[in-house]
Amino acid sequence: MGQKNILVTGGAGYIGSVLVPELLKLDHKVTVYDSLLFGGNGLLPHFKNPNFTFINGDIRDTSKLVKSSKDKDVIIHLAAIVGYPACSKNPKLTTEVNLDATIRFADAIKDDQYILFGSTGSNYGAVKDICTEETPLNPLSLYGETKTEAEKYLMKNCNTTAYRFATAFGLSPRLRLDLLVNDFVSKSIRDKYIVVYESHFMRTFIHVHDIARSFIHAINNQNKLSGEVFNVGSNKMNCSKKQICEYIKNEVDYYLHLADFGKDIDERNYVVSYDKISKTGFDTTISIEGGIKELVGGISVIKFDNQYSNV
Repeated sequence: MGQKNILVTGGAGYIGSVLVPELLKLDHKVTVYDSLLFGGNGLLPHFKNPNFTFINGDIRDTSKLVKSSKDKDVIIHLAAIVGYPACSKNPKLTTEVNLDATIRFADAIKDDQYILFGSTGSNYGAVKDICTEETPLNPLSLYGETKTEAEKYLMKNCNTTAYRFATAFGLSPRLRLDLLVNDFVSKSIRDKYIVVYESHFMRTFIHVHDIARSFIHAINNQNKLSGEVFNVGSNKMNCSKKQICEYIKNEVDYYLHLADFGKDIDERNYVVSYDKISKTGFDTTISIEGGIKELVGGISVIKFDNQYSNV
């Protein structure tokens, strides 16, 4: 694989700040396009690298975005308002960023540019059977709805691979503590207790480092993956919320309350098949238990305040 000229939208975010250094290690030329809504401290080490460029731009500024992407071989589209709470707080902004801006960008992308779209398992909504890529999409939240429609448009109109990721977890220079595993570990350390609704609900997880690896996998295997949608995670990492809490108990002494009443605002409860992405040669490398150990160590040394919230 030769050097690629890569644009990463939202490259200062939770995933982008882990992905960008991995791309630079492989000697790719990397341009990050980001509005710095949550700051850009994670990018500071890269400015000494001649292969790194930063553009401060809003994804809704289509002309600036198109100009920034015109000479790029690969576009990794991560820029989005992410998750139920953040999207509920500002529905108008969510639609403008996640859907409207993506459609305008898609219309301007050249046919030979390869688009990697960070989609989500939230597109499935409530599912009784095991989720495959053929499972009908039925998003239950504005986040899921906007990501579903953006994914459909990109797949129809561009040279795209779409990744429906499991729920991310793990440390990142732009840390998020609203993600389920990260949130539970944080509460176990800070509050010494966790209250869990619907503890039997099944979820599926992927470490943020493995998310970064999956994008590199797509770049290295464009001919096999282009034009396809993949669930991205591991069959080994489907587990219940109660199991997550038990893993945390192996590392942290805290009180766990499994609530009989109430419900989680995130209604996802499903098991996902990752057979399709596995057949292309990709699998995850960091287990839930390993990621929890990492989080316990990392969260123990940070100052707790709201800068790591997504809302």
